[in-house]
Amino acid sequence: MKLNQLRDNEGSRKNRMRVGRGIGSGKGKTGGRGVKGQKSRTGVSIKGFEGGQMPLYRRLPKRGFNNIFAVRKNEVNLGRIQTAIDKGDLKADQPITVETLVKAGVLRRAHGGVRLLGKGEIKGKLNFEVDGASKSAVAAVEKQGGSVKVLRAPKPDGEKKPKAEKKSGKPAGGEASA
Repeated sequence: MKLNQLRDNEGSRKNRMRVGRGIGSGKGKTGGRGVKGQKSRTGVSIKGFEGGQMPLYRRLPKRGFNNIFAVRKNEVNLGRIQTAIDKGDLKADQPITVETLVKAGVLRRAHGGVRLLGKGEIKGKLNFEVDGASKSAVAAVEKQGGSVKVLRAPKPDGEKKPKAEKKSGKPAGGEASA
């Protein structure tokens, strides 16, 4: 046997059935879709329909919340910045900002700013100008003699508006007249 003599076994490959091509074909008229109704028509699907019973996706409670006002920030670890400095992509003598990180290829795009995280170590004195920083990151940078300047002030903890005193259920103006 030679390569040009290879063939599929007889009957292993069938031709495609051409649907809706006349009564004699065996798949004419309704084209294998049964008769009438929404499901016999094209482009219609009733996903999740359970015969009138309340569907599963409506029986289960809603969960979660999508905050449309959330500011998405890039998170960068100190170790990642140190590797960029070692490669020569970042210069240690200049302040490290969002723009310098994007230019160096540490970040793909700016988004809502940068948050500095403390995983990894830095070897020299670095100055950061970022939108947020973890306490461990600030401590690690200051330990090496560098500085972290947070551009947006963090929200103060525990400072809330004082609640108004509750009014008693008694009518104003003293006692009710009889």
